[in-house]
Amino acid sequence: MSTNVLNQAPFLRTSRVFPQEIVQLTRESSKAYIDIANAVNQRIIGIYPTTRPIITGSRFFLDANRSQQEFRQVYPFGAIAPGTQISIPTNINSLALVSMFYGTCLTAMPDYRSIPYTSINFITDQIGLRFDYANQAIHIFNGSTAPAIVSGLVVLHWLVFQ
Repeated sequence: MSTNVLNQAPFLRTSRVFPQEIVQLTRESSKAYIDIANAVNQRIIGIYPTTRPIITGSRFFLDANRSQQEFRQVYPFGAIAPGTQISIPTNINSLALVSMFYGTCLTAMPDYRSIPYTSINFITDQIGLRFDYANQAIHIFNGSTAPAIVSGLVVLHWLVFQ
């Protein structure tokens, strides 16, 4: 099976022989720098800040061939009793589209659970996650028979159309 993949750029050559003649060396050095810069800029940035958004390095092509940058921010939260919910304001003014959101939490069991969490036993053990576009807020729902949530975090990824 032949696959036509798009991502050729992020991979650098692992070896390179540079010429000794200065003009050719200059040309080859410039090309090497451009190759390195392009490869580094194609990678996803592994920083997860809580105080303000970061550009992730991910790019989406939802509008023809024009790309949109993805942003990311982490939202820590505290305790959530069973059968209750909390809302976390994001204070994002320019959000156009949520591309992904997920989280984890520590429960009083104690154990760590993913958010959203799906229980195989009871629907009331679930932990729900929703993004309210109108109010630009994250809502976390803890099921009525789920253990209390001690703390956790939600990671929100979004796009801004320009």
